[in-house]
Amino acid sequence: MTASPRAVEMAHAAARAASDLKAQEIIALDVSEQLVLTDVFLIASGTNERQVGAIVDAVEEALHTLGAKPVRREGKSQGRWVLIDFGDVVVHVQHAEDRVYYALERLWKDCPVIELPPEARGEQADA
Repeated sequence: MTASPRAVEMAHAAARAASDLKAQEIIALDVSEQLVLTDVFLIASGTNERQVGAIVDAVEEALHTLGAKPVRREGKSQGRWVLIDFGDVVVHVQHAEDRVYYALERLWKDCPVIELPPEARGEQADA
């Protein structure tokens, strides 16, 4: 089983919206084999709390135009790690420091990466 075409479409739209607001290191993981609750985790980073909030707003607006509404949203008031659950896609927008600490990519390393269009991959963090 792989992520549904609808989930991939939503992930691409969310990634583009995040990238438009200069999110960093955007990655989409197909978690459909591991989880029954969702198909895709989209992970993006912001450099500060204000940017994290702006990215979240942009993602919600972009997915709203596709007819998707969040089932749940957590963490927006703190602006460090915001989780937005759209059912087929769960979007994680993290402060860059928290992303390094929690390392979701490492936790889900066995899941295939969903190819994102170049304009939706975000800025690369300085190595």
